[in-house]
Amino acid sequence: MEDLIVAAAKVMSVWLTVAFTLIVLPSVFGASLGISELYMRILVKTLEWATIRIQKGVKQEQAMALKNSASSGIIQRDETTMEKEIAGLHRVDFELSDVFYFSKKGIEAIVEDEVTQRFSSEELVSWNLLTRTNVNFQYISLRLTVVWVLGVLIRYCLLLPLRVTLAAIGIVSMIVGTTLVGQLPNSNAKDWLSELVHLTCSRILVRALSGTITYHNKENRPQKGGICVANHTSPIDVLILTNDGCYAMVGQAHGGLMGLIQRSTVKACPHVWFERSEMKDRHLVTKRLREHIADKNKLPILIFPEGTCINNTSVMMFKKGSFEIGGTIYPVAIKYDPQFGDAFWNSSKYDIVSYLLRIMTSWAIVCNVWYMPPMVREEGEDAVQFANRVKSAIARQGGLTELSWDGGLKRAKVKDTFKEQQQKNYSKMIVGNGSTGNPSMGAE
Repeated sequence: MEDLIVAAAKVMSVWLTVAFTLIVLPSVFGASLGISELYMRILVKTLEWATIRIQKGVKQEQAMALKNSASSGIIQRDETTMEKEIAGLHRVDFELSDVFYFSKKGIEAIVEDEVTQRFSSEELVSWNLLTRTNVNFQYISLRLTVVWVLGVLIRYCLLLPLRVTLAAIGIVSMIVGTTLVGQLPNSNAKDWLSELVHLTCSRILVRALSGTITYHNKENRPQKGGICVANHTSPIDVLILTNDGCYAMVGQAHGGLMGLIQRSTVKACPHVWFERSEMKDRHLVTKRLREHIADKNKLPILIFPEGTCINNTSVMMFKKGSFEIGGTIYPVAIKYDPQFGDAFWNSSKYDIVSYLLRIMTSWAIVCNVWYMPPMVREEGEDAVQFANRVKSAIARQGGLTELSWDGGLKRAKVKDTFKEQQQKNYSKMIVGNGSTGNPSMGAE
């Protein structure tokens, strides 16, 4: 028994030494030994080979139909706007047959609307050897099955233990490091050490996800005293951004392990955590945020204005609160590559532990981050218009679909005011009383 314990201790010692030497130590200096790059090259070649094997023998027409199915969804919709379609159907007076058009649109929305599909994982065109991402893929060759089995063994027996080890090192280092730095008196040295701890730990945690991140336009990185706003796909969005710079976080105070991390990090960095009761007080939240950005020596605030996770195919309504504070807005667009792993957190389907297990057993997290030129509120522009302008810029840069719907519809019902506005729009189209405008979605 003692020999077994000694052997296990030696294996653990070697394991930690390798992880520290090859991954943790380079993270301190922001360097890479090229292991991740080699892994990604092998992975890309393997997935390309798997795609060719899957599509081999399939007729071109079937492949195109499969591609259209994955990209366009169940319903094939025309690009023509509703107003133009109605104008094409409309003659002089209302006819009973006009009702069929709205019935058709209603049935389409019931089968597949453009909102709820944003709260489920994006369907891939080809299988990525993680799971069958399209029901049309039924046949798998023996050779491909062998590769899949090898992939399962690698992901669960090698990558998962390594990633859990790195995550544990990163989290413990974050708690201990920020707690120690927090004991120092306020000074430039304390700020420097705090940023060093945050950056180092974020880099370790990104490596725990086999993260491969490409940052574009670094000259536009958020500056101190500003507000960084980004589209929201997953809790790991924070790690993706803090891997390249330090931010002051804004959010609700939690308990458990998350609460321990929050309480330790706030000692070293001016994060803004609110109690549950305080989050409902918009004036208090706004006041705290204004006080933060008024100090140009404090780190930029990181905010996700959508307020919920979207599946990275679109950008939904930005809450206006972030844009009422004032100051300079630094937009950031984040786009993940789902071929290597699905970063989207479907919180209604998976709890955080199940989600992290899925992430840590995927191939890798690959994404692009675009820093965009700073934006300020223009004269005569209200907070809602400013929020929509920033949202449009992020959607264009990230190649995402821009939607005016509130992401809160994931858990809430459509407001009655919006239903009434839609009814008015339909009435105008039927009677030919002019075109309709974009209804206010009640951005708050």
